[in-house]
Amino acid sequence: MNVEGLRVPFTAVKFYRFEDEIPKSVCEQFTDELTFTSCQAHRQSMLGDSLLLMKENVGCVAAAITFGLVDKNDPNPLNGSRVYTDIMKEQSGKGEAFAAPSPKDFTDGKVYACRDAGFQEYALFGEEDVGRMETVEKARRAMAEMPALQPANTKAVFFYSDEFETDVEPDVAIAALRPVELTRFVGAWSFQTGERIAGSMGAVRAVNSDLVVRPLLTGEINVAPYCVGARMIGKLDPNRMGVGMPFAKFREATLALERSKTGYPFEQFPGARDALAETDSTR
Repeated sequence: MNVEGLRVPFTAVKFYRFEDEIPKSVCEQFTDELTFTSCQAHRQSMLGDSLLLMKENVGCVAAAITFGLVDKNDPNPLNGSRVYTDIMKEQSGKGEAFAAPSPKDFTDGKVYACRDAGFQEYALFGEEDVGRMETVEKARRAMAEMPALQPANTKAVFFYSDEFETDVEPDVAIAALRPVELTRFVGAWSFQTGERIAGSMGAVRAVNSDLVVRPLLTGEINVAPYCVGARMIGKLDPNRMGVGMPFAKFREATLALERSKTGYPFEQFPGARDALAETDSTR
């Protein structure tokens, strides 16, 4: 970016199928003492931590579906405490009588259209919560546009940063950019390729579907703002949005930034240096 000391947070993501061997150094990043949503794993990796997500410790049923850790039509809830469903349990007022939704409940639209479906206990924000989608039909339509690795064949998903010493090559990289940095990124990509960058974004599953699995399956860069879960559960920086890209295009983009810097003098952009004067909320 041609601004000394400027740090652009990013996350590397690696998928392991059931037939893959997971390196010991990666296995050591697994913990089942807590569960983590994909947006929390993204945030933690930007802070320098690494997390190996598996069925046992993924904290979000939606992410488990998207990543192919569980079958989307599995009628059985994930065992134990999970970050996302624990929020539902707390707001439901049902205590131990609360029954967590299964992957199939998500797929059928009962969770995102909880009020229309008659499952207010699946809300996140209490009795007045109208749900993420107005109707079950609209929830199903929205989910049809969310790429997912189904049928399920994923053993683990590894989130890590440049501070993790490994020769593991990621499948996808996510950069968390301020709008002014996104302007520079788009300029570099256009300089290098002459191509435009598209943005396909939804109200939910921003990290796992929009920024990880969509680039993985399409081979293209995707830009999306972080969703309600990423903002409220993942606590991601309000001044940043995500750019997900296949790792090959991440490499190409970093070269493009270097080659194009005199054509796009980022250091002269208003606000370019603001991140240096503030305490970055990702820290």
